[in-house]
Amino acid sequence: MRARVVPHSWQPSEPLFETSLVLAATIYMNTCHDEQVDETTLRSLIDDVHAGATSPDEAVRQLRRLPFVDVEGASVDHHRHLRQGMPEAVYGPGKDVQQCVSIVGELLANGTGPVLLTRADDEQRSACTAAHGEALEGGRCLLWRAPAEAHTKSVVVVTAGTSDLPVANEAALTLLAYGFEPSIIADVGVAGLHRLLARLDEVTAADAVIVIAGMEGALASVIGGLTGAPVVAVPTSVSTRGRHRAVGNARLVCERRHRGRHRQRVRRRMRRRPDT
Repeated sequence: MRARVVPHSWQPSEPLFETSLVLAATIYMNTCHDEQVDETTLRSLIDDVHAGATSPDEAVRQLRRLPFVDVEGASVDHHRHLRQGMPEAVYGPGKDVQQCVSIVGELLANGTGPVLLTRADDEQRSACTAAHGEALEGGRCLLWRAPAEAHTKSVVVVTAGTSDLPVANEAALTLLAYGFEPSIIADVGVAGLHRLLARLDEVTAADAVIVIAGMEGALASVIGGLTGAPVVAVPTSVSTRGRHRAVGNARLVCERRHRGRHRQRVRRRMRRRPDT
């Protein structure tokens, strides 16, 4: 391709500017940093330029924020939704109150997708809701602009005891932020296995299961043997000793599933092997 030299006094036509705008956005999407401007916002910007509702200068100003923007010492990632299909979450621990308020505000002001603040303490929660309005809350997490449309896939969050509910609520709100409508089955630990068996149809019908259990963490192992859906084992630190046991049992679930799939592959190969 030959390069074209354009004089400084040359003014682009409107269709060419729109093409350049799309090209610039594509370059940003594929080569720059990332964050929470979603595809809908970007298409809307291009349509506004085409209709004359947004000036070229204003479009350029908005595109400058597309990769990331520095806010209170954080590089807020406005491009992740385009790159990965999901916006980033704001992790509360380690951030002061003003950082949480500013970062959440930046995401709300420059995007249309959900904004999730996780593990917020009482001070962070109060300041953010005062600055940005009420949010959905669960498990020390806050969610602004929950998606209007939900995925068709179902996710079930299962807890061994009621003490695990704060973690389950955190998982449920996070799933809601990414377009799922999870259900929670609480207090069905292996100490009373009949409680789980009474809800077994709900568990086996799910496309994925999150199992939250402290102490022994045996519930994930049990559910891993009852459903073929992916099982995410989340051991909780009810006690130091219990946490270590829970982690061990969570690893055991993965190992058992791996061995089971390996045996299935071996059997399939044996069936395909021609007789000698």
